[in-house]
Amino acid sequence: MYKNSRGRPGRVLAAVAVAQFVFALDMSVVNVALPAIRTDLGFAPLDLSWVVHVYALTFGGLLLLGGRASDLYGRRRLLLFGLAVFGLCSLGGGLAQEPWQLVAARAGQGVGAAAAAPAALAMLTTTFTEGPGRVRALGVWSATNAAGGALGVLAGGLLTEYASWRWVMLVNLPVVATALALLPADGPAEARPVRPVRRERPDVLGAVLATAGIGLLVFGVVRTDVRGWGSPATLGTLAAAGALLAAFAVTEARTAAPLLRLGLLRSRWVAGANVLVFLAAAGQFTAFYFVSLYLQQVLGLGAAATGLAFLPFSAGLVAGTVFATRVVARRTPRAALVPGAVLAAVGLAWFALISPDGGFLTDVLGPSLVTSVGTGLVLAPVAAAGTTGVAAREAGMASGLLNSSRQLGGCVGLAALATVAAHRTGGATDPAALNDGYATGLAVTAGLFVLAAVVAVAVLPRRRPEVPGLPDPLTPVAEGPAESSARNRAENRLEGTRS
Repeated sequence: MYKNSRGRPGRVLAAVAVAQFVFALDMSVVNVALPAIRTDLGFAPLDLSWVVHVYALTFGGLLLLGGRASDLYGRRRLLLFGLAVFGLCSLGGGLAQEPWQLVAARAGQGVGAAAAAPAALAMLTTTFTEGPGRVRALGVWSATNAAGGALGVLAGGLLTEYASWRWVMLVNLPVVATALALLPADGPAEARPVRPVRRERPDVLGAVLATAGIGLLVFGVVRTDVRGWGSPATLGTLAAAGALLAAFAVTEARTAAPLLRLGLLRSRWVAGANVLVFLAAAGQFTAFYFVSLYLQQVLGLGAAATGLAFLPFSAGLVAGTVFATRVVARRTPRAALVPGAVLAAVGLAWFALISPDGGFLTDVLGPSLVTSVGTGLVLAPVAAAGTTGVAAREAGMASGLLNSSRQLGGCVGLAALATVAAHRTGGATDPAALNDGYATGLAVTAGLFVLAAVVAVAVLPRRRPEVPGLPDPLTPVAEGPAESSARNRAENRLEGTRS
């Protein structure tokens, strides 16, 4: 059925893990450096946020397109392209002399990450067949993803304080080079059908509608820090985004080779995992944001000390993902997702007890460990859940969808809960008022993980789908009419188990 090349799964896993680490690192490494960037490049106060927002805009808007492109044109090819673009734009950002140059470099980083991230996850799910091997591989992927996001705060603080803000961009170069060096020249993930097939036409209209719709949604949400949720500009932007995404859904239902096959969402695993990763990402991004501000604005820690304060959080995330991998290998993703979401909610509720007169040992260390372990228990198995039962030919599609949900969850959750915190402070800037705002935001964030636990219980099946007769997509099979008919029947049974 497929050609089998001499890939080295261990090297594929290492390359993909390193790539995912740098994409996650870049989501948070810049935040601590923003004041130094503003001073050095002369950013206007309202323009500085675009250093963060433009990355989220291009990354989130292009993920579905990147995922489907990896299915059509090759996952390794898209991963190489995305890493190269990401690395070159990181170099450009580190050498920027004007604000527009840095913003353009950040936009380019988002483009590269949107091409490479879904291709990387699809490479894992097509290199490792469903079972303990894939669970362990996805556990490593999840651990590096979580560690990258948490260590970004540490790296950003240390680099800004002891070197230069430019190194928060340049630090990506050796990591990208490592990922490129580890990636095998060929591998199982690059398998292709033996028999000739008609090349699918790219879904151009779907790509335009999805990219524009998601891009407008992210743009409308991230600009609420300036315009507010109830402003005509925000409401108009969100309405336009909704109209474009509705048109996208109609188009995909009528297209022979869609960017996103809507039938994929009939799988309770896929649909449930995307809702869960949306909620978990919203909680993770928001927790990073409020805790970082509490440490700096209320407790008065510097950039480097704030980064060091996140080390327990990073360790807890890794511990949670390792434990979740062992649980999922023996049972199902649901077995780790439910207790993980509850534990994260408990940790964030504990975080909500922060006080203006607190300290790291009394107000941060304990909640950090509980929240991070719970978050790791959620983020590790959600990738396995979102790719359970997905055919190899749609691995990029499912990966792009999962990454889009993660990105949108982080953007929407952070913008919404930042508004909640700002409303609580009422514009006051003294430590006591800021503390009240951050505590309120953290309490609401705990509610997101409670909702995630409810979704995991209500939506995710108790057992994985078992489809007898469906061959391993990486095993070479001489396929004649009888084998083709058997394969089609097996794939139809797989489709039925997704509902």
